[in-house]
Amino acid sequence: MRKYPTLKDVDEMRSRGFDPSVLAEQMELAKRGEALETLVAETYEAFAGVKLGSGVGLLEANGLDDYASEQKLAEYRAKDEKLDWRSIPIEKLNRYSSSLSFFDAEGMRFHLPAFLVADMQALYEFDLIYNLVQSTLIEVQCTLLTEKQRTVVRKYLEFALQAEEFEYDHEHIRRALENYWVK
Repeated sequence: MRKYPTLKDVDEMRSRGFDPSVLAEQMELAKRGEALETLVAETYEAFAGVKLGSGVGLLEANGLDDYASEQKLAEYRAKDEKLDWRSIPIEKLNRYSSSLSFFDAEGMRFHLPAFLVADMQALYEFDLIYNLVQSTLIEVQCTLLTEKQRTVVRKYLEFALQAEEFEYDHEHIRRALENYWVK
């Protein structure tokens, strides 16, 4: 996702004499940014206390992608964060972005909020939308999500549906909202 201006940014632009039409546009974007901040807070709340359990971890999933040996997978698993998804560094989410395709249901429930928050904060460098709307695995991977967690994902996709940057994904997003992420 893109980074949105804040109301403070718009006030600064106003004080610097920006054109009223630019200010109006930036104000609308700032409102979207505030809505996104609210959704980030809802994500933290919906996924509070979620642990990895016996699910596939971030490094372990990357090892699966690389066809690693059982021994190597166990080494990766030992290094994986298992207790607090908020502790996973953004750098790791970006480095191991392909892991999204290799999580089981527990692994997805644990890691998804980290990817969502990183994307909503414009820190995730890859396409999260694809994994949520076009992956053939999503129905299996998201079976453990609670209704509150699914609502967060729906709101994220609905937000993306209104964003120009995802205009080429709009058809896929709509279809996913109507078929899989339906209320």
